[in-house]
Formats: sequence, C-alpha cells, structure tokens
Amino acid sequence: MATTEHPPPSRLRTWMLEGLSDMGKAGGHTGPHAQPEPPHKGQRWWRVMCLTGVDYFSTLGYQPGIAALAAGLLSPIATIVLVIVTLAGALPVYRRVAEESPHGEGSIAMLERLLTFWKGKLFVLTLLGFAATDFLITITLSAADASTHLVENPHLTSTLHDKQMLITLVLVALLGAVFLKGFLEAIGVAVALVAVYLALNVVVVIVGVWHVANAGHVITDWSSALTAEHGNVFAMVGVALLVFPKLALGLSGFETGVAVMPHVQGDEGDTEEDPRGRIRDTKKLLTAAAVIMSVFLIATSFITTLLIPEKEFQSGGQANGRALAYLAHEYLGGAFGTVYDVSTIAILWFAGASAMAGLLNLMPRYLPRYGMAPHWARAVRPMVIVFTLVGFLVTWIFDADVDAQGGAYATGVLVLMSSAAIAVTIAARRAQQRGWTIGFAVVSAVLLYVTVANVVERPDGVKIGACFIAGIILISLLSRLARAFELRVTSVTLDDMAELFVRDMASRKMRFIANEPDQRDKAEYRDKIEQIRADNDMPEQEDFVFVEVTLTDPSEFEASLTVRGEVLHNRYRVLTLESASIPNALAALLLHVRDSTNCTPHMYFEWTEGSPFANFLRFFLFGQGEVAPVTREVLREAEPDRARRPRVHTG
Repeated sequence: MATTEHPPPSRLRTWMLEGLSDMGKAGGHTGPHAQPEPPHKGQRWWRVMCLTGVDYFSTLGYQPGIAALAAGLLSPIATIVLVIVTLAGALPVYRRVAEESPHGEGSIAMLERLLTFWKGKLFVLTLLGFAATDFLITITLSAADASTHLVENPHLTSTLHDKQMLITLVLVALLGAVFLKGFLEAIGVAVALVAVYLALNVVVVIVGVWHVANAGHVITDWSSALTAEHGNVFAMVGVALLVFPKLALGLSGFETGVAVMPHVQGDEGDTEEDPRGRIRDTKKLLTAAAVIMSVFLIATSFITTLLIPEKEFQSGGQANGRALAYLAHEYLGGAFGTVYDVSTIAILWFAGASAMAGLLNLMPRYLPRYGMAPHWARAVRPMVIVFTLVGFLVTWIFDADVDAQGGAYATGVLVLMSSAAIAVTIAARRAQQRGWTIGFAVVSAVLLYVTVANVVERPDGVKIGACFIAGIILISLLSRLARAFELRVTSVTLDDMAELFVRDMASRKMRFIANEPDQRDKAEYRDKIEQIRADNDMPEQEDFVFVEVTLTDPSEFEASLTVRGEVLHNRYRVLTLESASIPNALAALLLHVRDSTNCTPHMYFEWTEGSPFANFLRFFLFGQGEVAPVTREVLREAEPDRARRPRVHTG
C-alpha cells in the first residue's frame, strides 16, 4: 500500500511495540498485520499441562474451603458431583473443542462461524467479556488468595494482618512486570511450581487420611451428623445437587487448557492447517489434568471436612480460603506449614500468568481483526499494562477479598463452559453424530442449570461480567469509529486481465469510473459514461475503466483484495472487486495502481443523495453510503502528500 515517511519512533515506543507477539515462538497472535508466524515448535504436552495447572491446580488453595462453606458436612458428596460433571461433562466437551478449534481461540471461534454480520461480532464481544471476567478475576482472585496465605501465616500474621490489599496489588504488579520484561516461555517455571505444589499436597493428603483413619470417631461423628441433618442418601444427593453450582470454581481450568493449546508440540508433520499431533496431545493434557484434579478434589474435601472445625471456615477463621494450609500447619508443624504457604503463594501468584497468557492469546485474535482495538493491541506489552491496570481496579473494588470475587469468577467460567458445550453440540449435530449430539446436549443443559443457579445465588457475578461486556463493546465501537477512515486492505492482487487494463491506461491518463453494478447491460455503461462526461465537462475521446465493488460482510474490518478484469459487451472494460467496505476497496485499488505504474490515477463518482450523517452511518455499519468523500478521506489519511495522492472527482 502507500508508503509514507514517518519520523523514527522513540526507544520507549520501539520497546513497547517490539514484535507483535513476544509469545510468537509458541504460537503467536494472528492477523493481517501480524508478523509471519515462525515454524511451530512448542513443548511436550505434560509440560504445557503444568502451565495450565498453575491455574487449575492452584484452586486447591481455596476450593476445599469454598466447598465447606457452600455444602457444610455434604462437602465430600457435593465434590463427588463436581468430579462427575468434570469427567463426564466438561472433559468430553473440551476434548471436542480442542479438535474443532486447535489454534487457541477456544469455543468462541466455533460459535463465531455460526453467526455473520454485526450480530456475530456482538455475540463474540459478549463472550470475550465473560472471558475477560474469567481470566482477569483469575489474576486478582489468585493474587488475593496468595496474600491471604501470606497474611494468615502464624509467623507473619501480627506483622501483615492489615496489609492484604497492598500485598495483592504488589503481586498483580509483579505479574505484569514478568510479561513486560518479555514473557516467552514460563513453562519451565510452571513445571517446577506444579511439581512442588502437588508433592506437598500429596503429603498433606496422606497425613490427613492417616489422622482420619486413626481417629475412627471422626468418620462416625460425620456420618451420624449427616444422617441426622439429611435423613437418607437420596436427600443427601439431592441437596448436593442443589449446592453444586456453588462449587463451580473447581471447573475453572478447562478454558485455560484450550487457550494455551498453541504451546503444545504435537508431531513433526503437524501444520497450522492440520495439527493432528497437537490435537491428540492436547486431549492428553486435558484428560490428565482433569483426572489429577478430581483425585485431589475428593481427597481434600474429605479430610478438610472431617478434620477442620466448621467455625474455622467462616470469614475471619483460620481456614477461610486456606483449608489445606491450615491442616499443614496443624498436623505437620510450622516449618512444613510455612513451606506449604510459600508454595501455595507462588502457584497462586503464577496462576495469574496462565490467565494473562490466555488473555494475550485470545483478545488480539479478535478485537484488532474486527477493527475494534488500536494497532498496538496486537503487541504484548501495551496489553499487559492495560490488563494490569484493570487488575488493580478489580482488586480495589473487591477489597482483595477472595469470597467476594468468587461469584464473578464462577460466572465467567460457567458462561464460557456453557457456550463451549453448546458449540460442540452444534458441531456434533452438523457432523450427524446422534449419540454425541444427545450427550453434549445433556451436558449443555447441566451447565446452563449451574450457570443460572450461580447467577441467581450470586448476581454480583453477572453484574461484574456485564460491566466487562459493556466496557469491551463501548471501547470496541469507539475504536472502530476512530478507525473508520483507515486504509484496511492488507494486500491487492490483480489478475492478468486487470493487469492488462492498468498497463494499457498507464500510457495516458488513468481514468476510472466507480459504478454500482445493477443490470450490467450495455445501456447502463453507456449512460454512465455520458453522465460522467457531462458532469465533469470532459471530451468524448477520453476513455474509462469501470470499477465495481460487490459488498461482502460489512462487519469485517481487514481483508485482502482480489481484482478481476473483464470486457462486457465487447466494449466496456470492468474491474470487479469484493470487499467489506466500498470506499476502502476503491482507495486501496487507486493506491496500488499508483504505486505499480508511477502514474496518478483519477476516479469519478456521482454524489449520493440523502443526509450526509445518515450516509456516514450506512458506511460505518454497512460499508456503503457517501462513497466519494469517504474514499477521498481514506486516501488523505493513507497518503499525506497531496501531490502523490490519487485524484477523486465528484459531479
């Protein structure tokens, strides 16, 4: 396209926009202006599982306490229900998502393909709002829980008891600093953290089970209390099903699992179009993570319910938000408990890294492509600053309270999981897989029930999600409006006939007529030429080439342009194009012709009848409207040098 001289950027700007993706080496961002993606290398699936695991496994830091608060004595039974939903519902859904959308876009890309025009864009923006809720609250909630573990440590509580907000903000800032430095590969750190954390949890679980086994009355007291409270097994299961939505945080790792999918190595023969090995190994990743987490969830809910007094789970209690840490200190001593606290703090803090990686992978794949974010939104560092500042705001709004953020977190997780279940149900139906369609439909119904129940129980979650959605839609529309006159054609290709027309015209004045194709008969072209000559007082010997643009989906923003030439009625030369925006296509063609011939092309238009404001809205929403002045404005922004700018004539 047009080449325009700009002053050299400052060192800060160069550093901030260095590369379009610091994570490109593991499957970077895509987009028309993105740098070419290097050959895919990636990491072994079990190592990438640890990157997912810093988010998924870290929920052990607070999930047993949440389960105890929600279900009380029924916590183990409710957790078993959660595990059944995980293994029989969420896991098959996300294995199918990995198969259908293997490039990290997740179920949003599957649903995007079902809808076109603006309704598709708004639907995707809504899902991105819930994704932002999920990932950003992951960052802030994990940091808040890490600070809780630090503050509640018996050796530090007297010193740090009123510093939780400050500690949480520092942890969020440190996470942002990691990415600003240039976060290329955190998988090695994640492997170490997950290995240490799970090993310490194995010790806590074994010691907890040993204490339960050696204090037989604990099980007897628990079962007697359950029977007295709920009567029989069926009543217990029924109540467990009712309280199960409150345990939804235990499902949180799957969306992150598919978001980091581009990091999976796969086979040597994998390509971006057909990454079979990556899909297979991602399924292994999801299955292994789900099985490991399920075992830990059942074991930890059992020992924490039986060994921790109920009052300690309440707000202000020593086990609130840190049930396993409480057991570590209680049964393994202060030294081991402190090591466990350090490990938990580290993995909870680094859980935000997994979420940040998901955000940086997801958002730039959609918003810049829609024209709903500035160009710098494809660069990592500016987006890290934006997400970090939003993390500060969320932390301040929730006062760094883990329980207060649980509703928003669960809402984001459940909406994304429900949309994933619906997406794979539709995919199975289109593939005429009747059994899978029925199975996924049942999972969709269960997840929708859980989502609705969670929203009814904790409406603050959907309110926060709605704030994220409103913010994303508003900022996106303002960005699209600000970029309305931007040249957004990424490349122009002419076929042989079109090239012949251009070379022939290059020997004299290059005159094009913008024509809205109608009947395309001889009279249409003859009358158009006569009108242009009369409006512009031109001699009859001047010849023209017609340019006709067929409008595609006007909600799209960036695309390449293919120009085809044809001769109609053995006389009239016509260039035909397809584009989401008529003015942009015409401007891009003129600039390409100018650059390829070193001649100044002229294009002739009719004035469009009607209100200029209404015509601008037609252009903004539907890609057509006041074509002549908008084409001229696009040319003016793309080529500041007036002497080199193609000419626009309107009569």
